[in-house]
Amino acid sequence: MLKVEHLTKVYPNGTQALTDVNFEVKDGEFLAVIGLSGSGKSTLLRCINRLIEPTEGKIIWNDIDVTSAKGSEIRKIRRQIGMVFQQFNLVKRSSVMTNVLTGRLGYVATLPSLFGIFPASDRKKAMEDLAMVGLEDKAHVRADSLSGGQQQRVGIARALMQEPKMILADEPVASLDPVLAHSILKYLENLNKEYGITVLCSLHFLDLVHRYATRAIALKDGHLVFDGLPQEIDDEHFKSIYGQEAERITII
Repeated sequence: MLKVEHLTKVYPNGTQALTDVNFEVKDGEFLAVIGLSGSGKSTLLRCINRLIEPTEGKIIWNDIDVTSAKGSEIRKIRRQIGMVFQQFNLVKRSSVMTNVLTGRLGYVATLPSLFGIFPASDRKKAMEDLAMVGLEDKAHVRADSLSGGQQQRVGIARALMQEPKMILADEPVASLDPVLAHSILKYLENLNKEYGITVLCSLHFLDLVHRYATRAIALKDGHLVFDGLPQEIDDEHFKSIYGQEAERITII
């Protein structure tokens, strides 16, 4: 279980990104994090694995205080938390295989990995993970030769190389068209349902939240303003999250 307790983040320039955020996530949930751009969604996800340092509060995962972990302990925690980024975060000039293998950096010796030397077992797993996202035939092509949807699938395969218990997906479909958005979310849904991986995914469109999430939380100006089932987001809740002038948009 993940517990976020009184989480606050203030950036050095004074921006208050999160204010006293509290919620829990049970193992195996698919939690959607919704809200306007700038509401604190990305900051929240990146605080969970300490890519961003919280200002106050605690993050407890499986009874371990992530916020106080240091050195080898935080590296061990990060091994179990995969990350999928909006802009894919791939090394574009490297091969797909090389990008996927970087997901094992938390498990292998530093020096060999700098020269691209990974055990045969890791290369075998990389091919298996690429097969899971339908890209085994692209293993040896450059990452920048792929479409946006394919690059995001590489990002998912890279996250799988960590053998994660939880995946944080930071607006993974924001730059994709509707068909590709559903494709990517179906892969995440499969990992959630078939493998029991907890998923926290920030999303913009409510119909995607209704289709894929088992639960949703909403942020507005860094404050938690909703925590419940997706179908409970009625017009009143929608307006409180997105503003009185907001209108629902359907992504086909």
